[in-house]
Amino acid sequence: MSKASEVELSPSESLLRALDINFRITRYLIENIPSEAWSAEPAGGKGRTIAAITAHTHNVRRMWLKVASGKPVPDEVDRHTLTPRSALAALDASASAVHEMVAESLASGKRIKNFKPDTTAFAGYIIAHDAHHRGQIAMLARQGGFALPKQVDFGMWEWGIR
Repeated sequence: MSKASEVELSPSESLLRALDINFRITRYLIENIPSEAWSAEPAGGKGRTIAAITAHTHNVRRMWLKVASGKPVPDEVDRHTLTPRSALAALDASASAVHEMVAESLASGKRIKNFKPDTTAFAGYIIAHDAHHRGQIAMLARQGGFALPKQVDFGMWEWGIR
């Protein structure tokens, strides 16, 4: 690294950092969704609401934890009753558990159980999955007349400060 104040990270530490930034960006988006948009029906009346997409994001992380970690997993959430506040708590719990599972896999050199090809690919999968659904959430908000402020839209790309 070029600056003396920056610390060199191992590849494992760097991967975990990227995973954690991804989780914080998802949290940042949910924190900034207008409350009116949370359960608004999608344009045309088909598809998931923002609440449902957020529930799905957490529940997919939970599914991987259940099949791969062998440890207790965060509770499943219901898309019909999920609130922004409870979503943030659930996302924090699943993010922490996924971080721990990936960290343990990297430290042991063993793969994430039931996922191929390897731990780095698993982290990439989780990041891609979260990012895909962040895009859907931002689009749904915009289509419903609740466009995110530009600061939030661009803020999701500010990995250096998240």
